[in-house]
Amino acid sequence: MRVIADLHLHSKYSRATSQRMNVEEIARFAEAKGLTVVGTGDFTHPEWMAELKTHLTEDDDKGLYTVKSRPESPIRFMVTGEVSTVFEWEGKTKKIHHVLLVPSLEVAEQVSERLERFGDLEADGRPTLSMTAAELVEEVLEVDGWNEVIPAHAWTPWFSVFGAFSGFDRMEDCYQDMTGKIHALETGLSSDPPMNWRLSSLDRYTLVSNSDSHSPYPWRIGREANIFELKDVDYKSIVDAIRSGDPKRFLFTIETDPAYGKYHWTGHRKCGVSLPPSEAIRLGNICPVCGRPLTKGVEQRVEELADRPEGYKPEGKPSYIRLLPLSEIIAEVLGASSPALKQVWEAYWKLVDAFRDEYTVLIDTPLEELRKVVDERIAQAIVRVREGKVKVIPGYDGVYGRLILEPEEEAEEAPKKAFKTSQKSLTDFM
Repeated sequence: MRVIADLHLHSKYSRATSQRMNVEEIARFAEAKGLTVVGTGDFTHPEWMAELKTHLTEDDDKGLYTVKSRPESPIRFMVTGEVSTVFEWEGKTKKIHHVLLVPSLEVAEQVSERLERFGDLEADGRPTLSMTAAELVEEVLEVDGWNEVIPAHAWTPWFSVFGAFSGFDRMEDCYQDMTGKIHALETGLSSDPPMNWRLSSLDRYTLVSNSDSHSPYPWRIGREANIFELKDVDYKSIVDAIRSGDPKRFLFTIETDPAYGKYHWTGHRKCGVSLPPSEAIRLGNICPVCGRPLTKGVEQRVEELADRPEGYKPEGKPSYIRLLPLSEIIAEVLGASSPALKQVWEAYWKLVDAFRDEYTVLIDTPLEELRKVVDERIAQAIVRVREGKVKVIPGYDGVYGRLILEPEEEAEEAPKKAFKTSQKSLTDFM
């Protein structure tokens, strides 16, 4: 059975998160997206835990949960969360985010009981804990051996294991004697598998992709996801596929073009300066406008640590495809200032209602079928994204990248950094 899972998102109890991030709304838009399994996020927050216990019911001891008010929904929830560990290492303060996966609400409560000794779990859905990364892994795994700790958005400048400002150069320095208990890395929006494959030291880890969504809307939830082929849809089967990295069970990840992420290139938002690694290095990572330090982008950070050339792929690894959210594509075609505008929603729901879900529209629906439902320009744009025939002006210093849909010869403003590899259909991996 094909399983599409987005395991990292946040509830309304996290900072800068939509108040619509409740169980019912998450389930509704996860279904429209085409997800099978979605993370609860924020299980450490007491009020969110109370809501989860009220609105979810366990699915036949499978370690996954269904929505009580929507028994017909195919969506299954996995109990997940994210925490921030802050600690000193060699005289420097390190701030690392981690995704936690656990097999039940009961186990989640036991984990929270241990973690509340290290920080205020009520302060934020993603709590800040005064403990080392190694201590976190030890505490979480002592509760249950099926718990999983995954370094979150591993390359973003702040709060990540390889972050330019508060991270490390090696996994072993971060996780110390618990490094062997780490099985996977989350790529984050600003990196993708090819970038991570450039580090031979990461070959032992499975690369996972999740949305880190702060909104239930479909241009956020499921924008990145993991595709499995499993006999059973249950917690242990998913976690075992992640731990093994078996490409027969963990087929591939859905990735946005990393240039679309907010920290792909090096730059300075205030001055509108965005630079590829070579140019940023030439300038000594100093803003040419104001003279202040630039925010080092993920591409430059990968270049610093890489020991392999671009294009290298290890054998026996899950693959990936690149997509962009359907709402973002429609908004760009219509010249809409936001994917939340009425005309975008109208076109979006026409397509989803006609073809079941967003992933089916983006990946599998033929051009001639799309034309029957929406404007020719939208249909053509969906296929261009599918085939990798669009460009993205790279994001930098908290600014998202920008999609360019025009044919290559008309998109002179877009940099040469673009994804051009032809995409495969989901059926090619089955």
